[in-house]
Amino acid sequence: MFMISDGRGDILPSTELPTGLFSFDMRVLSTWDLTVNGERLTALSIDDLQYYESRYFLVPGEPTHYVDANLSVIRQRSVGGGLFLEQLTVLNHQEVPVDLRIRLDIGTDFADITEIADVRKKGKLSVAVEEGSLHLHYQRDNQRREVVVSSSAAAAVDDHGMSFDIRVGPHDAWNTTLQVVLWSRGAEGRDIREAVPAYDTPAKVEMGKALEEWLTAAPTLTCDSASLDQAYHRSLTDLAALRYRGNTRGEMTFAAGLPWLMGLFGRDALITCLQALPFAPQLTPGVLHTLADAQGSRLDDFAEEEPGKILQEFRYGERAGYEEIAACPYFGGADTTPLFVIVLDEYERWTGDAELARELEFNARLALDWIDEYGDIMGDGYLWYACRNERLGVQNQCWKDSADGISYHDGRLPVGPRATCELQGYAYDAKRRGARLAREIWGDPQYADRLDREAAELKKRFNRDFWISDGSYFALGLDADGNPIDACASNMGHLLWSGIVDRGKARHVVSHLMSARLYSGWGIRTLADDAGRYSPVGYHNGTVWPFDNSLIALGMRRYGFDEEAARVAGSMIEAARFFDGRLPGAFTGYDRTLTKYPVQFPAACSPHSWSAGAVLMFLRVMLGLEPKGEHLIVRPHLPKDIGRIELLDIPGRWGLVDAFGRGH
Repeated sequence: MFMISDGRGDILPSTELPTGLFSFDMRVLSTWDLTVNGERLTALSIDDLQYYESRYFLVPGEPTHYVDANLSVIRQRSVGGGLFLEQLTVLNHQEVPVDLRIRLDIGTDFADITEIADVRKKGKLSVAVEEGSLHLHYQRDNQRREVVVSSSAAAAVDDHGMSFDIRVGPHDAWNTTLQVVLWSRGAEGRDIREAVPAYDTPAKVEMGKALEEWLTAAPTLTCDSASLDQAYHRSLTDLAALRYRGNTRGEMTFAAGLPWLMGLFGRDALITCLQALPFAPQLTPGVLHTLADAQGSRLDDFAEEEPGKILQEFRYGERAGYEEIAACPYFGGADTTPLFVIVLDEYERWTGDAELARELEFNARLALDWIDEYGDIMGDGYLWYACRNERLGVQNQCWKDSADGISYHDGRLPVGPRATCELQGYAYDAKRRGARLAREIWGDPQYADRLDREAAELKKRFNRDFWISDGSYFALGLDADGNPIDACASNMGHLLWSGIVDRGKARHVVSHLMSARLYSGWGIRTLADDAGRYSPVGYHNGTVWPFDNSLIALGMRRYGFDEEAARVAGSMIEAARFFDGRLPGAFTGYDRTLTKYPVQFPAACSPHSWSAGAVLMFLRVMLGLEPKGEHLIVRPHLPKDIGRIELLDIPGRWGLVDAFGRGH
């Protein structure tokens, strides 16, 4: 559940912005508009107390250079667990009593999060006033949603909201608590949320305690950089805010990003786990269990499900339930399955939790089988994707999943199956890691030898077939005819992270990534600026994605390009300062010489789990943290303007370790 309002705390109907109170992918309030004696309010201050609680200090009337208000209003609200509470306080600052009409307009369109721009409900909306409460209903077939709004103070309730005719004494206050409860009834009349274990969110005191415990469990950062300190604590808090209980064990997983991706997305969740392992390894088991429980077991063209495949998206909303979008669940991602194996291995390397690696052996083997049996569409040993749900499916099933995210250098779009370069790196890494698990944990050396042999063969072929010799870089991918998709893009940076790049080619890759064509000064762009589809505001065609940069920087350190990795990490931490410490999902790719600050990309999620995780991975990159057996290797290489970093109590199989570094 989450809420997006304007600076006054009001929600006004909008088809452009996802304002409203949302729960389980449905907007349950689209109007929540407060007036005093018919006047809108002006915000004096807003306090973000915690991620689940905020407070607005307001005065009636339009803003002026000097506000001499005799009246003020405080709205304090909290959200979570199917319940929204707002405590409304009206303060009279005069020496005489005042008569006021407090009006709250209330309404909902029950819009699905995926239809905000064009709401066309197929069910019936109705309103009723019952026992002093406002009941908003939505019925489609045998599915029923109901929102109940009530007040602790007596109110005149009508179909469009509540009114309070009050008298406030001299220097006195009046208050009421408004409560919004959501009910979702299925065919059996049972609230569908009861199927989610431990759904009921504890009281604010307990939520505050849980947040404090989460922050206390993370390593303690002390540093000279105010930007890094702010970004680190903001990232930890954002990850806490995005958590929810997502499987039958009651374990935590987390939503991908607000507002558009407030649900389980396999790719985002797995990459966030990788980023957070040195800081919050407890996130990973819940995500792996949840994805293993939903692992593909059949052939289904609508969901693009295949045996062994790991899902990409699961939504709870009406459109998903009625198959008006393919997301309940949807398996249209070619990278989630190898990433599952990678994360399982990396988790064991950091934590020593061999029990989880044994528990999920069956799922990991199925995932490795999928790479060869279903992922190799063209039968040439590479990992491909092709959309099987032509009506509702995603055409590009890699992380650049927009329709034009994969293109040739001249801007043309490939048709048919595609094999993007980073997918081959993920497949290679999954086989290598699967081999380690088989040899050291599963007790199957023959399987390990086979996977190692397949990985070596894949690496050899890949460095031959994907390499564009006259440009000295890796193609973005191969098209259905086996020809290179020759755009120069950030994807090849992921190849350094996976380890599939021949040593002799790595310096060319890094040179391209750090050239003016790709590196904006704030970060590495998704597409080189001389490509046909390049745009600094193109979603996957020129913007800068923090998660993308974090994997690239880690890959640079793997191949010994410490200076370049530090430069990427440093510029991204500096960029975070301009977003109040919160790196968004993406920002624009304008060159740093044109702007004094990184320019906001309006469609980006903020917070986004893998952007919060990116800050953690940049810390890992700068300190050179790497597990090796029962020890944690610390090999710092910091940008000079970062100053000193101390990261205390890094958890892992070694217990707790401290790391130190100073900018060179």
